[in-house]
Amino acid sequence: MREMMRKVAIQERKKVIFDKPVEVTDKTFNETIRNNQLVVVDCWAPWCGPCQVVAPIIEELARQYAGKVLFGKLNVDENPFIAMRYGIMSIPTLLFFKNGELVDRIVGAIPKQMLEQKIKSFL
Repeated sequence: MREMMRKVAIQERKKVIFDKPVEVTDKTFNETIRNNQLVVVDCWAPWCGPCQVVAPIIEELARQYAGKVLFGKLNVDENPFIAMRYGIMSIPTLLFFKNGELVDRIVGAIPKQMLEQKIKSFL
């Protein structure tokens, strides 16, 4: 039991605080949402104009909420499995996961204040 508790303590110390969005892929998606309490996944594509508008907002919020919220970026062109699994039909789509469960989504570009208000509601 002590050995198990020691391993858990070591794992806790190893937790990395991300102050910028992390790349999420079909392969890393499940682990990412499972291992973080609150995750916001930005589903985007390089050719998407509104996605380019949302990107700097996501970057700023990742810095602001570092250690509280993990922000991920999922390129839907390169990761079709997750896009299909969550029925992503329009981008940008922001998926909100709390304790590994999808709790909300926003489709389209929205102002930073509205996005921040949504994030605060889950903290």
